[in-house]
Amino acid sequence: MKTWKTGFPAIVLAGAMMLMAFAFNDSDKAATTKVKFERPKGCVYRTLFGEESSDAHAIYKTPEKVQIAVDRGQEWVARAQQTNGGWGAGSHHRQQIMDPHDVPADPATTAMVAMALLRSGNTLTEGAYARNLERGLNYLLMAVETAPDQAQNITTETNTQIQTKLGQNIDVILAAQFLTIMLDHLDHETSLKKRTQAALDICIEKIQGAQNADGSIRGDGWAGVLQSSLANNALEMAEAKGANVDKKALERSREYQKGNYDASTGAVNTDRGAGVLLYAVSGSTRASAKEARKVKEAMNEARRKGELAPDAAPTPENLEVIGYSPSDAKKYATAYAIYESAKEQAQRDDVMDGFGSNGGEEFLSYLQTGESMIINKDQEWKSWYDNISGRILKIQNNDGSWNGHHCITSPVFCTATCLLILSVNNDIGNLTEIGK
Repeated sequence: MKTWKTGFPAIVLAGAMMLMAFAFNDSDKAATTKVKFERPKGCVYRTLFGEESSDAHAIYKTPEKVQIAVDRGQEWVARAQQTNGGWGAGSHHRQQIMDPHDVPADPATTAMVAMALLRSGNTLTEGAYARNLERGLNYLLMAVETAPDQAQNITTETNTQIQTKLGQNIDVILAAQFLTIMLDHLDHETSLKKRTQAALDICIEKIQGAQNADGSIRGDGWAGVLQSSLANNALEMAEAKGANVDKKALERSREYQKGNYDASTGAVNTDRGAGVLLYAVSGSTRASAKEARKVKEAMNEARRKGELAPDAAPTPENLEVIGYSPSDAKKYATAYAIYESAKEQAQRDDVMDGFGSNGGEEFLSYLQTGESMIINKDQEWKSWYDNISGRILKIQNNDGSWNGHHCITSPVFCTATCLLILSVNNDIGNLTEIGK
């Protein structure tokens, strides 16, 4: 029996650009030093947006205290890297272990950390943590290349925190996201780029092979809707980079995520989201962002040309006027309505509370909401960033890490996800490219 909760409608939005921030620390020392990790008390910060104008765009600097937090987080995850180049979250059955060197490495956590280092300003040739990133890439390439062809995942590790809470196939999904992003940073090394592309193709094939008929991904965890949403992101990202993605599989994936939300009532299906509104609504926002942007841009152009009145709404009827087929008009108008309503719900304080305390699932949901808004070129993402950065900085540990307080408690996974959120302003170009 489906569980539904009621939410609120949304408002209309616009676009933004950003700068990149870099952290500088001693990477080689950080990559090899094993330290004693304890669970410290949190630090408290408040954030403000710095702003300056540049031509027709507003450029938003990374607030100083946010950058300090990012620098400290990067330093912590670099020290947490294991000798094989990977990072681990640990077992679901032994969540009391907080020392990242006392758990085995896993591809899902490694991919999250590697994406965080990349987004925070590191590449294989630049940045304080270039060597850490390189070792993480090599770990993931080996995981993909040695995985059996018939296996849907890329690791023999089982019952990890990430698998138990998100889904059994989450490792290959997050690896695919990282490998896609890395492709743009490998032009200096042709053979490595080809190897990365081949690994990505394997991951995409495994993700599509694990798709259910309804577009979800098999092997649900506690919050399986997040696994399916992250798979949708992986397919969409890979398609934007020219990977061989089955368009029908991607369409099924989008429709599944959008189907969890009723824009006319604001009701959300939380059956596969552990009954938590936040997890489902953030996935609906992300899955509809690209189509909603297409509608917004088409409507703006039609208004400019005088084909529609200045106050014309993105209804199916108006989309037909500007050239959409009846079926596409209904589909895209629905996507627009879902995005506008779902992203408002995803930012409500009561919804952002998620399960009632911060876990890795909450951090992932916040990340999806912010990325969705940037993909949509939605000006309101700046308000989202100011709010969410304030929330996250308040709970950073004294050693620079973050950890969850329920479900995904791993300090490595949670630190990586928080870094991805705080440095999202560095990734405007990649995210808006996905939305084209």
